[in-house]
Order: sequence, then C-alpha cells, then structure tokens
Amino acid sequence: MNTLMMMAQVAAPAQQGGLAGISGMLLPMILVFGIFYFMMIRPQQRKEKERQKLISELRAGQRILFAGGLIGTVAEVKEGTFLVEVSPKVTIEIARGAVSRVLNSDEKPVLEDAR
Repeated sequence: MNTLMMMAQVAAPAQQGGLAGISGMLLPMILVFGIFYFMMIRPQQRKEKERQKLISELRAGQRILFAGGLIGTVAEVKEGTFLVEVSPKVTIEIARGAVSRVLNSDEKPVLEDAR
C-alpha cells in the first residue's frame, strides 16, 4: 500500500495540467479524424454524387443494373421511380435508389463469383 502511495506522489508532478494536457490529447485525435475524413468519408461522398448524377441523367432505352442484380431497360422515367422492362412485355417499377449502374448496350455485367 505504501508503495502505491509513493508511486502516486512521484507520478503526480509529472502530469501536465490545464491547457497543455488537453491539447496533448486533442491534437492526435483531430489528426486521426482528419486522416479518416480524407481517406474514407470524402471519396465515398464523391462516389455517391457521381451515382446520383448518373441516376438523374437516365433516359428511356438505357440498360441498367439494379442493386439486387437484376438487369433491365428503362421504359419510362417517373419522378421517384423508373418503369423497367426486364423481359419482353414484363415491366416493373423500381425506386431510383435501386439503380446500381448504367450498362452500355453491348456490355454484360461481370459476375463476381462466376466459376
């Protein structure tokens, strides 16, 4: 017990107090957040802006890939949805957010687990 008290008395003057102690802890945390922002958050925001622009420019006749993996051709553009033809004479209505990407007319999507 005496040893713990002596160690606490020896360690107490070594601690920084006031503003210097706060800035010593705060500066590394701000640097970590800054690195995190520029490495993770900002690129994701840029990618989402590009996707939103792509969705806003969709027109009838373009082939699209849904987030669920379905492929179809835009038949009609509505305010919040698209009417998409997934096979001849089969049209479904999907939300704008379900569009993953726009395919070229001759492009086939790459299957990630194709064997």
